[in-house]
Amino acid sequence: MSEDIKLDYPLQSDFVQTLNEALDKRDLKCVEDLLRRVTPENPNAIIELSNDDWKKDPAVELPPAVLLGLWSLEYKRELTSPLCIAAAQGFSECLQYLLEHGAHPNLCAGGKTALHEACANSNTECAELLLEHGANPNLLTEEGVTALHLCRTPQSLRCAKALVRHGAKVNLSSEEEEETPLHVAARFGLPHHAQLYLRYGASVNHTSSSGESPLGLACAEAQEKHSDDQDERYLQLCRLLLSYGANVNLADRERRTPLHKAARNVQHALVELLLDHGADINAIDYNGCSPLSCVLQSSVIRQEWQPHTVVQTLLNRGSIKVWPQALLKVLTACAAAPKTVEILFNSYTLVPVTYKWVKAIPEEMLQLHRSFYESLFALDHTPRSLQHLCRSVVRKHFGKNCYLLLPRLPIPKALQLYLLLEPEGFIY
Repeated sequence: MSEDIKLDYPLQSDFVQTLNEALDKRDLKCVEDLLRRVTPENPNAIIELSNDDWKKDPAVELPPAVLLGLWSLEYKRELTSPLCIAAAQGFSECLQYLLEHGAHPNLCAGGKTALHEACANSNTECAELLLEHGANPNLLTEEGVTALHLCRTPQSLRCAKALVRHGAKVNLSSEEEEETPLHVAARFGLPHHAQLYLRYGASVNHTSSSGESPLGLACAEAQEKHSDDQDERYLQLCRLLLSYGANVNLADRERRTPLHKAARNVQHALVELLLDHGADINAIDYNGCSPLSCVLQSSVIRQEWQPHTVVQTLLNRGSIKVWPQALLKVLTACAAAPKTVEILFNSYTLVPVTYKWVKAIPEEMLQLHRSFYESLFALDHTPRSLQHLCRSVVRKHFGKNCYLLLPRLPIPKALQLYLLLEPEGFIY
């Protein structure tokens, strides 16, 4: 922010000191009274709430980020206006009072307008009031985003609806990342926002500066950190995007497809959804990774999300297998995920087990999963069972349709699961 901006109420003023104290104490009645008090004199006052002058004091105790050189050297001030404060706090009556006394709805203080503040805080009544008084829904913040880009929670849906009704452009990209509001909805798992934007003509395959599509972004953000409700929202969102024609194989700058991202995040339902819509199961990214490689890389760190189910699904639907000579490396990386190792090993007709395999497994993993690894290493220079060899022949015959045709065979359920590589905890 430029330092030559004329401040009506600098940080050291009594007004700002009182205002900051009221904000810190969450004394909203006092905040509203202060805003009303200043309005008759200057409804468009510029208020300085904080700045970085403390860093210039040689006696100040600097935080670790400053000492490590991670703090921005740019001088910054937090500037605002009565209208922005009222909109951020959700003071609709105070906002109405300010507007009636000459507050400009498009005044940009501190890089944001009051409309940006209202939408960022999901204050629908304030957003609608500002729009009715002429607030421009397409103005950019100092960071280069619109009010629609700031609708990032389920509670902000009504704000988003008000914005598009008043002419907000759903395909207006952010300045730096070149992301549309649909990208924002994808990142935060907001299917109802996405549906709104798509109804108003949002481009479902618009790519950002990093080549990310909304579908790819949703798959990248669908991670184990989310609750079950959030996971369902991402799945619902991806269904919606695909129904509106999202390109299921549109890759980013690193040539990673949505399937790569869903597999890496161990999102089994999402992997199946993408495959049902024609995702390329053997797409290779710039690092030479297939979707199967991606889930194998996550098999240990995300083991609680049962990565073996994704491995099983990919192998049953035609994924190319790991090169046999690379199995030792995979075994070493996935030793803590024996179900994944079992499924992968059983997908081959015959892979020679040698003493090198025993040495590749850390001792603590051998102890933790002793019964499984003893059954695996017992195959050292030993042929597989006839039952396994028959399984391999059947699987080769059905190929990429194993997942579809094997469950239809008139055979016992247990045998169907065996053919589909269901893990049993030991190797025959």
